[in-house]
Amino acid sequence: MTNVAKRLLEFRDRTAIAGVGYTPFTRNSGVSTLTLACRAVLAALEDAGLTPDDVDGLATHRVGDSAPPTLVGPALGLADLSWHLDQFGGGSVSHAVVGQAALAVAAGMAETVVCYRAINARSEFRMGGTGRGVPASPEVQYQAPYGFFAPPQQYAMYARAHMLKYGTKAEHFGQLAVTQRANAAKNPRALMRTPITLEDYLASRWIAEPFRLLDCCLETDGACAVVVTTRERARDLRRPPVSISAAAWGGGTSHLSGAAADPTVTAAAALAPRLYAQAGLGPGDIDVAELYDCFTYSVIVQLEDYGFCAKGEGGPYVASGATSPAGELPVNTHGGFLSEGYVHGMNHIAEAVSQLRGEAGDRQARGAEVALSTAQPGYILPATSALILRRA
Repeated sequence: MTNVAKRLLEFRDRTAIAGVGYTPFTRNSGVSTLTLACRAVLAALEDAGLTPDDVDGLATHRVGDSAPPTLVGPALGLADLSWHLDQFGGGSVSHAVVGQAALAVAAGMAETVVCYRAINARSEFRMGGTGRGVPASPEVQYQAPYGFFAPPQQYAMYARAHMLKYGTKAEHFGQLAVTQRANAAKNPRALMRTPITLEDYLASRWIAEPFRLLDCCLETDGACAVVVTTRERARDLRRPPVSISAAAWGGGTSHLSGAAADPTVTAAAALAPRLYAQAGLGPGDIDVAELYDCFTYSVIVQLEDYGFCAKGEGGPYVASGATSPAGELPVNTHGGFLSEGYVHGMNHIAEAVSQLRGEAGDRQARGAEVALSTAQPGYILPATSALILRRA
């Protein structure tokens, strides 16, 4: 065992998530991103039974619309943060933010860190929208002249490759959308709660073939936050603590400009063994999974790359009902980004916490003690991250 591996084992279960908070998810919040961030942070602290005076760390990630800790802190009256993180990156780094907060707490750099994401991604700075400056990535200059710019266009190419190589069908994507909408129907926070059928899915309009409207996540205004502290302190707070058993992040080759041999394999395939080893668990130990669902395909490929089924079997696995609430691995129990709302990764973590607390109401997964929550799996930006959480 390497020294790094030994240190990671020491990190296991030393920190916990003690509170979660949300703003309403809407299409037009009517307030600034900074206001959304502050409201979510305060809601998470209230959930944990804490106040801003207890906070000595803030962390977020950003692409486009953002509220950095250097603004959120003063707005909340936090005059002397001992640690903060403003991580550049999209959904790929969403779970790394919580992992790095946990490391800071475990190392004694901070005692209570609130991780948040706030975006007005529908009413203001739309993902892949027009009317903005040129992004920093040098790849954009080669994509934009061909109209190959928005995330649905990019992901559609990977989805088509999977369909061609493994026979994955539109109906597999559709079944995932139908199942997640059924989950959202039981979630009072969800933007989209009206049940849909496979026929509704197939009748929805094209966005970028093979993606239809119902393959794509929602554009959402909202914020979500989680409180990270030591496991010992969390035990004395208002809510049942949820241990952070493993946190991993990293990346590989960009599929847009690199030399990746197989576009149907994501960075999650390399990250998963490190994540499981750190937790001392395997895919069979996961009771519920909140998998980054910017598009239906991203869930199918992650089911494979995190080891829940063989490569190429993600579509049939979904079609079998395995990811439904009564299946062997309930997935995206809140409805996911497809139906609850898109808060860039953080609402998946919060839902995993609710499941492990046993507080998810009608959408509660039976016997949920261990949860996997994942970030964007490494397409577009060559990075990904994930957490394994456990009922403390």
